[in-house]
Amino acid sequence: MKNNSKFYIMMLMMAVLLLLAACGGNAGDENNQQQDNETPAADENGAAENEEPEDESTTEATERTLTDAMGNEVTIPAEPKRVVASYLEDYLVALGITPVAQWSVREGEDVQDYLQESLADVPTIPSDLPFEAVASFEPDLIIMDSASMVEGNKYDQYSRIAPTYVIGSAQNNDWRDELLEVGKVFGKEEEAEQVLADYEQKATEAKAQIQEQIGSESAAALWLFSNTFYIVSETLSSGDVMYGDLGLTAPNVVQEISANTETNWSEISLEKLAELDADHIFLINSDKGTGSEMLQQDIWQNIPAVQNGNIYEYESTASWLYTGPIANTQMIDNILKDLTK
Repeated sequence: MKNNSKFYIMMLMMAVLLLLAACGGNAGDENNQQQDNETPAADENGAAENEEPEDESTTEATERTLTDAMGNEVTIPAEPKRVVASYLEDYLVALGITPVAQWSVREGEDVQDYLQESLADVPTIPSDLPFEAVASFEPDLIIMDSASMVEGNKYDQYSRIAPTYVIGSAQNNDWRDELLEVGKVFGKEEEAEQVLADYEQKATEAKAQIQEQIGSESAAALWLFSNTFYIVSETLSSGDVMYGDLGLTAPNVVQEISANTETNWSEISLEKLAELDADHIFLINSDKGTGSEMLQQDIWQNIPAVQNGNIYEYESTASWLYTGPIANTQMIDNILKDLTK
């Protein structure tokens, strides 16, 4: 009996030892599992010890605060989707941006026709940008061409509708500066620089071809509207392209009128028209098809360009009345075609 008791006691002690060993192993497994479970949590809160944290700034756009031409600090949405930028559509299209509304006059009948390949489905907005009309498009960003568009308390009223950014402080701002500024607003600085570089290269090459063909012969651009002639400024709109970029010679009448105006196109009197000794004339004819009386007058017929058959006629739907990288590029193509036949 005594021997049997010792035997049972020894067996019981062995069973207890085995049980303790098993519990110790399970505790170790639980500790290891807990450590494994803690590793993903570390990844979620930051990064694992041997991994680099992901830089989300390269994939997600953020709001930016920029100072516009009037000194306003404007918070630009991370990715503007509904942009109103009346009369700046040329720049937007050049940068691959489609506005929510486009500039128009005469109750939407007249738009920038040369851009309609890109803006055909974009609704129109009156050029004077009535507050109610702007608000109806629910813009998330409004861009104004110049300070004159927000005179008085207009800026405050527009900015209540959406963040409002003014591109230039003058009535007529250099289109190159406007392009780069629009690029900055949308975070497309590199794209704007490339558009400008492509234009400069095209203008330089065209200038060389034109000068080789016609030398120092003079040229002017005239706009005929309702039997009234208007002449382009030497430094604005198509005048900037002809005289500034392509090096064409400006007739004396163009220089004289340009010195006394700040507008792109100025009415030219019959007296001054008689003095226009241009060798070449680009005629933007809004009266085409209506039998304009002015083209039958002796004053018109006596201009050297008319007598020599150097009249190059365009409809008002062409880009000649506007400015911007697309409009100016199209004008260079027109001038090259006409002067280097």
